[in-house]
Amino acid sequence: MKRSKKEVLDADFAAARAGVLDVAAFLDRVDRGEGEADFRYRALLEVLPLLSVHGPGRARAVLEALSCRDAAIAETAASKAACGAPNPNK
Repeated sequence: MKRSKKEVLDADFAAARAGVLDVAAFLDRVDRGEGEADFRYRALLEVLPLLSVHGPGRARAVLEALSCRDAAIAETAASKAACGAPNPNK
């Protein structure tokens, strides 16, 4: 059964608000840090305008923008975790 917009807002607004605040706090911490930010910071800033596009598909657009676009699969991982954004320098 499809929920109404009000039902979605009632159920999920607080969590979405917390997520947006987490992103804002993260960006503030990076900005206060020393040195230069890398491609991950720039990638995150580039997807923020996607959040204000109306209609469904925002989550997919953000996920695709932050996903690796390399068709080749690495034989070994360079680190223990994925970096979470495509690295234009690779």
